Amino acid sequence: MSEGANVETPAMLRERVRRQPDDFIGWVLLADAELDRGDVNAGHAAALRAFALRPGHPEAQARIGRALWAAQRYEQAAIALRAASAAAPQHPGIALWLGHALEDAGDAEGAADAYARAHALLPHEPGFAAHLLHWRRKLCDWRNLEALSLQVRQSVARFDGVVEPFAFLSESASPGEQLNCARARSAAIAYRPMSPAAPASGPALRLGMLSNGFGAHPTGMLIVSFLEALATMPNVEVHLFSTRPDDGSELRQRLAKTTALHDVTGQAHDAIAQRIRHTAIDVLYDLRGWGGGGTPEVLARRPAPVQVNWLAYPGTSGAPWIDYVLADRFVLPPGLADHFSEKIAWLPRCFQPSDVHRELQPAPSRKECGLLDEDVILACFNNSYKTNPASFQRMMRILGELPNTTLWLLSGPGDADERLRKVAHAHGVDPRRLVFTPKLPHDQYLSLYQHADLFLDSNPYNAHTTASDALWAGCPVLTSPGLTFASRVAGSLNHHLGLAEMNTVDDDAFVRKAVALAGDREELSRVRALLAQARHEAGLFDMSGFATDFVHAARQMADRARQGLSPQSFG
Repeated sequence: MSEGANVETPAMLRERVRRQPDDFIGWVLLADAELDRGDVNAGHAAALRAFALRPGHPEAQARIGRALWAAQRYEQAAIALRAASAAAPQHPGIALWLGHALEDAGDAEGAADAYARAHALLPHEPGFAAHLLHWRRKLCDWRNLEALSLQVRQSVARFDGVVEPFAFLSESASPGEQLNCARARSAAIAYRPMSPAAPASGPALRLGMLSNGFGAHPTGMLIVSFLEALATMPNVEVHLFSTRPDDGSELRQRLAKTTALHDVTGQAHDAIAQRIRHTAIDVLYDLRGWGGGGTPEVLARRPAPVQVNWLAYPGTSGAPWIDYVLADRFVLPPGLADHFSEKIAWLPRCFQPSDVHRELQPAPSRKECGLLDEDVILACFNNSYKTNPASFQRMMRILGELPNTTLWLLSGPGDADERLRKVAHAHGVDPRRLVFTPKLPHDQYLSLYQHADLFLDSNPYNAHTTASDALWAGCPVLTSPGLTFASRVAGSLNHHLGLAEMNTVDDDAFVRKAVALAGDREELSRVRALLAQARHEAGLFDMSGFATDFVHAARQMADRARQGLSPQSFG
């Protein structure tokens, strides 16, 4: 339920239950309202009060489950929502929330069943169809995929309902469709700008970043070296606002050493926005956006004079409270500008930084990894939802032409691996040529690339952090840039390394290039040598240079705001 969906405001509902403390419906509505505004503790307390009034009532139990899920207590949330769903099996909303809880609790197939039940109960609701579609992509369960995708795309075209933009990135949609999806999602959030903060005193440029990824998370891994370089620059202050608690990781410690790290976990959206506003941030970067686990409601309060979409969500926010998107001219060429709600701040190098202080640990043996010594190893460690039927089919075409090759994949949730083995068999490929590796701690995972000869990318949502990992570890990335931001990130990395030959124009060219490389060890060695040289000489992994470019762009955005000028694309 989004903000503004209740006729009564939270304050009105608090007064209602104060006057009528036995008002069960009032407490249920208050629980929703408190959770909608981000106050997990208050929402949980209201839900418990409703449950005390009517023990076992599914509406009360569902709100308890929702509150536990928001508090990241996923297994407890699943227990509460299972009970609520059993008591109200015809309630589609409870089935959907149960799917969310089971997903995060690690019950992948159970989550799929819950999403399927929610969709069956409300088959014409596009948001429910989108959740089922995205989760089936994660599970490599491609039943009814085209029909679900068509339903979701048609609803987006009609502005009929709300579809999560992050899930929509996996569809073969145009940039214009992605903009429509993001605009519809942002319209479901109340835009309530705060009064402007007093200008910061002193010459320092104060940069803020809001995310749930400041730890052992892809976001933290991408930004940590850049922030360490930024800390050496004069007159620049960096403030991180973390919506997830300290995970005790080395990355979290590195981030805390070089920045002011504010833990705002579990705080209401208004409280987080006030914290940012009082810090007098000049430019605030949203490092989650619609990427999952984000807090767009905080940005909708506009706590900073300039707000920027950057890094985690590879597309337009569609939101009136975001002024700029930070990009480069490969990943977001000028021809795409009309499909972005933001103005564009183009950096002269790739928009995506990387941790350049990682060292490759010794890799386990090929035998321990399940790999044959004589095979060429074609890797794709993208998340399973990116391995769609079209991308997998072109991988099967490559294996079909190259008998002494192994396809090395990241293991997916639930029964995803077994489903891919069955698809391989249907394509005439021995399923034993597919080797799956479980998710590992980052240093162990990174070491695996020492056995990978070539990385095969996916479309339309290609490798981002994963592509950066592969390139850093010396494994060339073969990709086919598309028309959207999400389909051009790996291509941007190759472009800025001077490896444009690894960017192919279509599936046929992708297959030809992969076969040419994997079938000729001398040619593959040539490309790997070019990558090894470019890694040290090209600007992609120069974080000091990246920090300089970043600050230059931030000052331009901040200076325009101080002069009262509207945002304008530059770079």
